[in-house]
Amino acid sequence: MTQRASDPSGEQRTGPSGTPATIDAGAELDPVHPVELPDPPAGRGLTAAEVAERIARGEVNDVPVRSSRSLTEIVRANVFTRFNLIIGVLWLIMLFVAPIQDSLFGFVIIANTGIGIVQEWRAKKTLDSLAVIGEAKPTVRRDGAAAEIHTSEIVLGDLVELGPGDKVVVDGTVAEADGLEIDESLLTGEADPVVKRTGDPVMSGSFVVAGGGAFTATKVGREAYAAQLAEEASRFTLVRSELRTGISTILKYVTWMMVPTAIGLIISQLVVKEHNFKDSVARTVGGIVPMIPEGLVLLTSVAFAIGVVRLGRKQCLVQELPAIEGLARVDVVCLDKTGTLTEGGMDVTEVRALNGTAEPYLHRVLAAFGASEPRPNASLQAIIDAYPVPADGKDWDVTGTLPFSSARKYSGAAFTEGGGTSSAWLLGAPDVLLAEDDPALDEIGQLNEQGLRVLLLARARGELDAPDAAEGAEPAALVVLEQRLRPDAGRTLAYFGEQRVATKVISGDNAVSVGAVAAKLGMPGAEHALDARRMPTDPDEMATAMEENAVFGRVTPQQKREMVAALQSRGHTVAMTGDGVNDVLALKDADIGVSMGSGSEATRAVAQIVLLNNSFATLPSVVAEGRRVIGNITRVATLFLTKTVYSVLLAVLVVCFQVEYPFLPRHLTLLSTLTIGIPAFFLALAPNKERAHPHFVRRVMRYAVPSGVIAAAATFVTYLIARHHYSGTGALEAETSAATLTLFLVSMWVLAIIARPYTWWRICLVAAMGLAFLIVLAVPWLQDFFALKLVGTQMPWAAVAIAVAASVLLEYAWRLVGRRFPV
Repeated sequence: MTQRASDPSGEQRTGPSGTPATIDAGAELDPVHPVELPDPPAGRGLTAAEVAERIARGEVNDVPVRSSRSLTEIVRANVFTRFNLIIGVLWLIMLFVAPIQDSLFGFVIIANTGIGIVQEWRAKKTLDSLAVIGEAKPTVRRDGAAAEIHTSEIVLGDLVELGPGDKVVVDGTVAEADGLEIDESLLTGEADPVVKRTGDPVMSGSFVVAGGGAFTATKVGREAYAAQLAEEASRFTLVRSELRTGISTILKYVTWMMVPTAIGLIISQLVVKEHNFKDSVARTVGGIVPMIPEGLVLLTSVAFAIGVVRLGRKQCLVQELPAIEGLARVDVVCLDKTGTLTEGGMDVTEVRALNGTAEPYLHRVLAAFGASEPRPNASLQAIIDAYPVPADGKDWDVTGTLPFSSARKYSGAAFTEGGGTSSAWLLGAPDVLLAEDDPALDEIGQLNEQGLRVLLLARARGELDAPDAAEGAEPAALVVLEQRLRPDAGRTLAYFGEQRVATKVISGDNAVSVGAVAAKLGMPGAEHALDARRMPTDPDEMATAMEENAVFGRVTPQQKREMVAALQSRGHTVAMTGDGVNDVLALKDADIGVSMGSGSEATRAVAQIVLLNNSFATLPSVVAEGRRVIGNITRVATLFLTKTVYSVLLAVLVVCFQVEYPFLPRHLTLLSTLTIGIPAFFLALAPNKERAHPHFVRRVMRYAVPSGVIAAAATFVTYLIARHHYSGTGALEAETSAATLTLFLVSMWVLAIIARPYTWWRICLVAAMGLAFLIVLAVPWLQDFFALKLVGTQMPWAAVAIAVAASVLLEYAWRLVGRRFPV
């Protein structure tokens, strides 16, 4: 019997294939041509000497699996950016034409880039270590003994064993087959499993859905598809997220605005005003640098990287960084009951004989059934534990097996009993093996309502491999199993309920039984479990059924996929959890796939998030981490882009009014550090439970634009008034100081708005930034260093008054935007 990791009651288990990103779904697979190798003894595999010989020839599957970018790539990605290039050139210019304090912005960029590299390097090490923990180890037969080895240790000609859920890690030819069915959907796009017989080719990247066997490795290393799939499946990525796509869009528009504005500013300062050359260059650079929101990209990378490290400490492997963001946006979580709400272990509570079958005989049959399976699943393991083979019962010989199939919902085994009598038995879902009017179904329904799992043992009348093997089968016993609920599952379901995330339990088990388990965990809607065999096939009607119900039983693998698609058609962002082969297609199609670490290799490869500790309770941590990252980046992006908007507008106003640019780079470095840089770092790492919302660009720009416009207008008004107020030597420095005061106060009010709702540390953060600016204004050597000195009392107080008026206008504008332009 080759049901191994499958569950005869309908909950099939599973294992990973690589992501299909680099495989053409419609491409034809090249046939595998077996390599001519000396034939080892049948079924014994290679000898130690043959393995050593192949290793010496380099015929080994030694392909480095990358779980993250290399250090060189990390440095390149953080250093060689478009804006770093612009800032670097401007920095070099400033080092030659101005005092060092006007070049501080360059050191800030170096520090920010360094932080980004360090944090991503930490994330790389976390991913590398977790990838090793989560790596699957194929079973290879050598010298007649089976042993688990690393994928990289497989050599050409190795005999690799297969069971349900196992991934085919290298290309090969089937050497043994026992009802072997291979799913090649990740390679060909075809969902139907392919029956494999001795001599048939198998491709790496496919995985076993039923039966078992072994294959001889004919292509290893970079010649096999696995080399591409494994690398693509575990690659550390910083792309394909709404957040990063939105930031890229913003930066593209910023570049378009920056180039003509900068050209106009250069002409204005160098030609029109005929200023001192060095001073003109310094003020020109001072106008260009703050237009660039360079810190936003770095801060986003840092926030994602820190999220990976935090989750890594909780044994959660994030295979793609945007998965953190994706799960934060999820509003529906589809759960596979077995392995998610329940633990893997089960216990036999009783065996109820039917049709007068003697209990001792039933125990013997169950013991033989269990012994026929070399790798039993949880249900069969419970039977083996309860009914081990007796000392006098080893004379039962297995003459045939029928692997479990999710379509059949049962498995089988045939024996020659001790007295020479032949018998064939089926073990599986009662509602499939029994007639619809069988009175035993009422009894089974009562057991299912108690959350118990019930399997039917029935004697088959025909051959096991006959299409109608279950027809006329004589019921012999009900095997009642009790599943072990995860102690943390109830709290996790409650968390999702509090966060307004709908949970749907989708299982291959009996619907009533699934509903009973969900009810024990306090899940709303568990009392109305729906049998998926009665689900409508129309996508729109299915979507309605999915929204109105919470628990679904007897779901086929294809139905799981259709259910996910139906929810997505209604605009839902769907996460799918699972650990079985029957979950792979749904995991692939879901917005976020979450696999258990103990699940099959196939599910771990297609999932973006792998819970290595097999704890469903880790999911709230992932959701919370995603919400923290998305919510906080959205907050601080408004700070960065407000600066960009007011910098561009100030430059435009300077060009239009043909006046000196009011600021030197040192002024805007100080303002950016106190009102954006330092606060943004703390705000980006702060707790944030707010649910992530779509339309990142619109949400950020609707506040950044009015804030930037108000800040630029208030600052330029102060500057124009100061130009009329001051005259003589030192007038420009006094004008700059007054304008700086207004811009700082308005920027501080933007920060104060973004820091809401206030907590003690947020208040302290805002206050500390204000205090730091006061110290600069009060300490003489800092006044000289930053060229900031308020002259007189009338103009400084006028600057404060203008800033207060602008802050009131800011409050009104934010409230108006919130009402008039909801996202």
